[in-house]
Formats: sequence, C-alpha cells, structure tokens
Amino acid sequence: MLKIAFHPLYKHQLPAGHRFPMEKYELIPEQLLYEGSIQQSNLFEPDKLGRETILLTHKKDYLDRLLSLTLTEKEIRRIGFPLSQQLVDRCLHIGQGTLDCTRYASEFGISMNIAGGTHHAHSDFGEGFCLLNDQAMAANYLIHSSKAKQILIVDLDVHQGNGTAEIFRNEPRVFTFSMHGEKNFPARKDKSDLDIALPDGANDDLYLGILQSNLATIMQNLKPDFVFYNAGVDVLADDRLGRLAMSIAGCKMRDQIVLAACKSGNIPLVISMGGGYSKKLSTLIEAHANTYRVAQEMYF
Repeated sequence: MLKIAFHPLYKHQLPAGHRFPMEKYELIPEQLLYEGSIQQSNLFEPDKLGRETILLTHKKDYLDRLLSLTLTEKEIRRIGFPLSQQLVDRCLHIGQGTLDCTRYASEFGISMNIAGGTHHAHSDFGEGFCLLNDQAMAANYLIHSSKAKQILIVDLDVHQGNGTAEIFRNEPRVFTFSMHGEKNFPARKDKSDLDIALPDGANDDLYLGILQSNLATIMQNLKPDFVFYNAGVDVLADDRLGRLAMSIAGCKMRDQIVLAACKSGNIPLVISMGGGYSKKLSTLIEAHANTYRVAQEMYF
C-alpha cells in the first residue's frame, strides 16, 4: 500500500500576496482522492518530530532559537516566511512525516510526503522557505540507527540542494546528487557529491538524457540501500522561478526514471514533493499528482 504523509498544518496561512503556493498541499490529496488514484487509507497524519532526532542534523543553538521563536530578523528574512509557532509546528510535522515514510518504504518499497524537500535548510540556519531539512534528518536517523548503510539523495528540484550538500559534506554514507538550474537560486552553491548544473531553457530531451545516464552510473557504482527523492516540479516551463523548459509529460518521465531505478534494485524509496511555482495552480497540481500516479502504477 502506498502510504502518504499529510497533515492539516501543511497548508499554512501566509500573508496575502505571498508567492509560495500553500494551497497545493491541500489540493494534491483532494485531487488524488477525487480521481480515485488513492483512498483515504493511503493517507496518514504524522506527529511532531522529536528534538533528539533533529539534533542528529541541526545545531543545538539554531534549533533552540527556532523552537523559542527567537531567530534574528536577518535569519527570518533568509527563510522567507514570517516566523510563527504554527510555522515551526508545520516543519516538525513535515520532518516526522518523512521519517515515518522511511518505515513504510521499507515495508512497501515506496512512501511519499505531500510536503517536504526542504533542502535549503543548513545545519545551523534556514533558507529559501526551509526551516529544517526533512530528508537530511530522516537520512541521519537511518544512518545513526543502523537501518541503512549507504543512502542516495536524488534532488531534482530546480534549485540546488545546498543545505543537504552542506549537512553531508563529510558523511560518505550519504551521497548527494543534485540536478538544478545553473543560474538559479542559491547564488552560492554548496558542493554536492555530484552536481549537474543545467542551462536556462533546458528541455525534456536534454534533461532526461542527462538524468538517465548519470542515475544509472550512480546506482551501479554506489549500490545504495535507501534512496530519498526530492521531486520538485519547478523544472516546468511555466514555473515562475524555474527557468527551465520541461513539459508536464517530461516531468512525469523524470519520475518514472527515478522510480524505475529504485524498483528494479528493490531499494526503499521516500519521496518529498519539493518546490513548484507554476503560473497556473492547475498545472502545478497536475504535475505533482503525476508523481503519485506513477508510484501507484509502478509499485501497486
């Protein structure tokens, strides 16, 4: 059974005019339920992630000030969201959701979090709408509890996973692979184990060819026993922040490539949704929904 993390707090209330599309977190499960791609039993509501697990990844000083809502104005501006208790609670539920997904992925082969992919959060600061790094925290939990020996993080959000790269800079048991827009945020990019920077306007053919060959090589050489996938859909041509030129069909094929590589190797896979800022909300929901449809078609 495909188990999907979803919590009502995922749809956080932001000030009017904020460009981050929080509506998608409510609309994605509604669309999937409406069309019959999932049932209510596929969804589970995660609790809050515990402090001990967070501290495997994030520095104590940063975590204490985040939880007590005492970050500086400069730190809050760097995150991009107004800081509130509800926002902090949201990121704790997201973190636990991705962690819970690791258990379901081990049982069923794949599991998904409707939110997450918060890859700009570094060990000691938040950035780019990311407070805590959900996939990094889950990966560190698996490593420290000896539930995985070699983890691969496939980050296909259009923005480089700089926080993830920093967190695992000196951790050989976690391999970070980021394919992203060369000229996109962040301006200063941390070094992943493998970074592939794409030119503005990269289309389906270019993107998918590069992904397929590189992912096959990584899988063959690394032989991971657990994979995390950041499936941001801000690679689409109509994305307000993306600068690439992929179609919805190409984005779906991207998902198929990643899922097929994991399924063929019988490697547990956890997917977080990552970014997406399409001009049309319907386009955004369709692209995200395709990832769930592909998971159902290929695994169940």
